[in-house]
Amino acid sequence: MIITTSRFGQLDVDADRLIVFDDGVLGFPDQHEYALVQTGEGSGFYWLQSVGRADLAFVVCDPRLFVADYEVPVKTADLECIELDSAENAQIFVIVNKIDTLLTGNFQGPLVVNVSNRRARQLVLSDKRYSTRHPLMRVKQAATLEKIA
Repeated sequence: MIITTSRFGQLDVDADRLIVFDDGVLGFPDQHEYALVQTGEGSGFYWLQSVGRADLAFVVCDPRLFVADYEVPVKTADLECIELDSAENAQIFVIVNKIDTLLTGNFQGPLVVNVSNRRARQLVLSDKRYSTRHPLMRVKQAATLEKIA
């Protein structure tokens, strides 16, 4: 299946590998299907690209790359809608934001994917150990070109 993106142009994605959010992602309840696009060989960051909107994509990562003991404290009943009955079948992602040179992750709004059926849900946690802008890492600031007069 070919999807159009504003960042990568047209991409050929396997329709059987799409991730489906029945309730959408916070702020975008009408967008249900997403493709997970790798950003580079060996990178822990991915683009979660909407299939229905070329301009809608989120950078995501596994939060355990930065916080090894990160856990999603939810009840099994909270994940019945994606038919997830075992943590072994779950893949957790957080949405990444860039503030100046700091990358942060929304650890209070994790994305939980059932790897068996690729159904997913974004949770809203009340656990205050983490924030919506949990620091992940600093990145180099892009070099600026100065005009030569």
